[in-house]
Amino acid sequence: MDEPVPHGATVGVDDRQLLKVLHWYDGFVVCLANPGFLIASLGASIGTLGALGAFALWTLSMLIAVASNKIYTEPATMFPDRSGGIPIYAHEGWRRYFTFVGPMAAIGYWAAWSVVLAINGLVIGSLVQAQWFPKSTWTIHFGVALTLPRLIAVGLIVAVWAFNAAGVKPAVWVAYLTGALIVIPLALFMIFPYLTGNFHTANLTWLIDDNGGSLGNSWRLVLVWLYLMGWSSYGVESAATFAPEYKDTERDTALALRRSAAFSLVVYALLPLGVGGVLAGDKIAAGALDYSFYVAEIDKMIGAGANFILPLLIAAFILAMNTATMDGSRALYGISKSGMTLKWLGHLNRFHVPGRAMTVDMVLNILVVLVLNSTIAILAASNLGYILCHVFALSAVLLMRRDLAGWPRPIRLSRVWLWMAGLLALANFAFVLVGAPSFQLTGYGSYKELLVGIGVLVVAVLLYAYRKVIEDREPLRLRDLSPTVPTKVEAPAGRTGTAGAVR
Repeated sequence: MDEPVPHGATVGVDDRQLLKVLHWYDGFVVCLANPGFLIASLGASIGTLGALGAFALWTLSMLIAVASNKIYTEPATMFPDRSGGIPIYAHEGWRRYFTFVGPMAAIGYWAAWSVVLAINGLVIGSLVQAQWFPKSTWTIHFGVALTLPRLIAVGLIVAVWAFNAAGVKPAVWVAYLTGALIVIPLALFMIFPYLTGNFHTANLTWLIDDNGGSLGNSWRLVLVWLYLMGWSSYGVESAATFAPEYKDTERDTALALRRSAAFSLVVYALLPLGVGGVLAGDKIAAGALDYSFYVAEIDKMIGAGANFILPLLIAAFILAMNTATMDGSRALYGISKSGMTLKWLGHLNRFHVPGRAMTVDMVLNILVVLVLNSTIAILAASNLGYILCHVFALSAVLLMRRDLAGWPRPIRLSRVWLWMAGLLALANFAFVLVGAPSFQLTGYGSYKELLVGIGVLVVAVLLYAYRKVIEDREPLRLRDLSPTVPTKVEAPAGRTGTAGAVR
């Protein structure tokens, strides 16, 4: 006899399911995009904070990410067949108190990952033009201004979409190829300065007090940078997004989260020191926007020049685009299956990947590339929802301990880690309160970007309302008090089950 379905829950069976074909090291390789995010932001941080200041704050930000990844192992194994990652944890923890938290966390999370495509595509296009086609400064006006960097960006976005839409394995192969190439510049910048004698402690400056001015402003500068750095360092949580696709969901998810965070911690601590010790801070700051300081460093250490290092940097940016497509599309798919946005997005293509969500990512990013000019402003605007998502997800771990006390937890955190979850939620909330309205301290933008970030959250609420009222024909409730029970595949083991009932 079939078991009764609790009031307020529905059971749906999808024609296709996410395939369980990944190992933990596949998730680890996908998370190698994180060092690529650091490579993109390091010059600007050294220019403002000094090499020592950048080392201290990047390491602190990464320590927060490592601790957060440890905390996320508990909810990741509570919902082993739920795609979407940390927005799903935020939704499950907060829906009994305020249903709008889930959609705001989910769309904010997706937006932050999605814009990586536009930002990195334009960066690659600009690098290619500057190095190999410096005379190709033409512009074609066809409704929008078409330039060589924009066309390169569009081509890369389409290519990354094609690899991902063809299934999870081709996307992982791209990650392995580009990930292997990233290891080369990481080793050069972290190790070679000490071996070649180009590392000089005189270049390790501390500019936080200088650029902050008074003690109060110095602390404000620190909080603003921790707010912005979270967009890069916290990305190791993306390993949790692939939980339904790991062969051994419980073991592989936990290993991918822990090991990707540990590796990134080493990189985030050593790279600022290695890079900052070779060149003076003013030279790094002067080449921060076009990444020319990396070329200068390689020239100084091994004389290889731009033709050697730029392809490796481009590989790092392509890996970030690939990871953003993999993670962002699964987030859209997962939040749709959880009833937080349009039903149309909760569909898998014939290769068992979220093809519709990937296509939405592709189209929106092409529009961003063709219409908007400032990639840094895009990053600043998208960061609000991403850091808030972490606030909601970390606090949701505490709420679920109380409200879902009987839910199976293959990995159960000790009380110390629960206190840590609360502390980190408060810390990230402080980063938002101080950082979101203070972009001008770093040159990342102004209040306009804050308004855009708030607008993204408003759109999330409107899409949620449309899903509930129009598509599901349900009343719009501020609190969802419907009882929750684990589905058969979400019960204790979670290791070999396939996706089935969806709440």
